[in-house]
Amino acid sequence: MAKDLTSEQTQQIADALAAGRKIDAIKFYRDATGADLKASKDFIDALVPKLLEQDPVKYSKAAQGGGCASVLITAAVIAALVAAMMA
Repeated sequence: MAKDLTSEQTQQIADALAAGRKIDAIKFYRDATGADLKASKDFIDALVPKLLEQDPVKYSKAAQGGGCASVLITAAVIAALVAAMMA
């Protein structure tokens, strides 16, 4: 069973989400509570809409998801499509 977060831990998670670092937020939650990966991801996924409701501008990066990895994957897919079209 997961333990409660301190205000400092909650702030660390919120700051990571504000910076668009969802994976870090999940790691922080896991480390702080001992929850498993799925429960931690579910908690963060449920937290994002609440934070957006409180401050949509500050937490806009949290709603975007993806991050750098999705940009790299998208670029690779586009490159593969272009290569296939030219072949």
